[in-house]
Amino acid sequence: MPDVAGVASNTAEKAGGFFGKIVDLMKSTNIPQQIQDVDAGGLFTNPWFMVPLVAFIGWNIYKQAFKEIVVVIVIIGLWYVSGTHYMQTLIVNGELQIGKILPVMFGGAALLGIVIYMYFGRS
Repeated sequence: MPDVAGVASNTAEKAGGFFGKIVDLMKSTNIPQQIQDVDAGGLFTNPWFMVPLVAFIGWNIYKQAFKEIVVVIVIIGLWYVSGTHYMQTLIVNGELQIGKILPVMFGGAALLGIVIYMYFGRS
């Protein structure tokens, strides 16, 4: 009979190594800082961004693919909300503020429930 604990430990080590490499890549390329430094006003007035975005939304309206439009709006909304002052004050002195994180968790769960319902709930 195979050693289940050994197999699970080995799998956990491999997964930890894989995700550790992803975290190291994100730290070395400063992705969180780059996302934080994005100029939203400049981005939404830049034709190199707006033309493909408008074309994508127009194409999805033409194809009546409203699920994809909702997902794009959700992603843009999450990006906007992640840069607000409220989100910046979730961690104070290295401690997570439980009273502030609960609305974020419930809002995220509700949003995830809506997206799952859109894709899997209705046929």
